[in-house]
Amino acid sequence: MTNAQITIREKKLGLLIRDARMAERRSIKECAEAIGVTSGVFRAYEEGRRSPSLPELEALVYFLKLPLSQFWGTETISDAPLPMEADDITTLIALRQRMIGALLRQERTRVNISIRQLAAETGISQAKITKYELGERPVSVPELESILAALGSSIETFFDQSGPIGQWMNSQRGMQKFLELPEEIQNFVCQPVNRPYLELAMKLSEMSREKLRSVAEGLLDITL
Repeated sequence: MTNAQITIREKKLGLLIRDARMAERRSIKECAEAIGVTSGVFRAYEEGRRSPSLPELEALVYFLKLPLSQFWGTETISDAPLPMEADDITTLIALRQRMIGALLRQERTRVNISIRQLAAETGISQAKITKYELGERPVSVPELESILAALGSSIETFFDQSGPIGQWMNSQRGMQKFLELPEEIQNFVCQPVNRPYLELAMKLSEMSREKLRSVAEGLLDITL
């Protein structure tokens, strides 16, 4: 991404954040407190003058109970209490910032690109990139996307997977996949009497091709 593209992305992200907040009828103050920033900073996020980091965006969707994909789409959604205390959210965000910094350094080392080269390609200063990698400064989502694009990686690989927010997002994705199944399959899964068949299917899916062939041959011998 060029600097111009980052600016455009910041404006678009701001509009999506404001739309999500208004759709859930939350105030700027409530959202700001939920992700551990001041109301002024959150207002700057909505106006596209600044952009949140990925952990802050993850915390926001957790608070608003929205899919993270909402901020990578083009549709607006305008027209539950916070599960964790604000202090816990702030601590979690700080931890995620450090984790993202370590992952950035790992990705940059993997592709053998120096900080100087990365700075030249993204237009982000070497000092900022260094602070990002050390977890000393949160990296905004547009700049993170720009860095990862330069490293040949995608932001999806940086989404929280194991933390409480990540677990919640995984459950949301699982529910969405379930709802995309045909209705007859949904009904089959929901029937307790069918649980043994589902467990058997899970076990069979874990078997190697050779093992499955052996089981099939055994069943064939029994039926002949």
